[in-house]
Amino acid sequence: MSTPSPALAATGLCKAYTLHGKRLEILRQADFSAERGETVAIIGRSGAGKSTLLHVLGGLDRPEAGEVWVEGSPLYALSARRRTRLRAERVGFVFQAYHLLPEMDITENVMLPAMALGRLSTKQMRARAEALLSRVGLTERLRHTPLELSGGEQQRAAIARALMNEPPLILADEPTGNLDAKTGEMVLELLFDLVREQNALLVMVTHNPETAARCSRVLTLVDGKLQA
Repeated sequence: MSTPSPALAATGLCKAYTLHGKRLEILRQADFSAERGETVAIIGRSGAGKSTLLHVLGGLDRPEAGEVWVEGSPLYALSARRRTRLRAERVGFVFQAYHLLPEMDITENVMLPAMALGRLSTKQMRARAEALLSRVGLTERLRHTPLELSGGEQQRAAIARALMNEPPLILADEPTGNLDAKTGEMVLELLFDLVREQNALLVMVTHNPETAARCSRVLTLVDGKLQA
């Protein structure tokens, strides 16, 4: 009987950028492994490469070396098209800047990941989106556009969108960074609750020690590598 693959694993990740003619090494043989049900915080000094690491783990930014596996599937061994499909099926992103489309109402924004997969009818997608928005306390805002929502409401809508396809992996990049303390606390509680309900893995970049301490594990990015 084979051992189940981790929800997310990575080995030997290397990534560098060239700035003003100088090569900056961001990731240096970084390794990572985590299971469903875990909440993992990634901390480190500003500019250490935490967001870059998260983008590489989620298939948004190709590493120069190394590989990432999402539930046993190798991200960067796949074609760009298949990688995009796998990301849509298995990864949900929550960004600090929300990234909601202003020309769509929030129900349509939440439906977008399901539209990319094309497995549900429009009626089914809308029903699931509205159920998720109700779960995050936005029942009265279903037909509102992002610009009609507060920052906290937009972030709650973004969390609903990340969970639309029930992905096993949620990646959150400073999800409360643009919110006041009280709203940030509410959004964080909601994110933890929803991830727990879906038995997903949450990997969260944060600069806040108190937020990190609430996770089941804390890893620090130092000199391009993750340290426990």
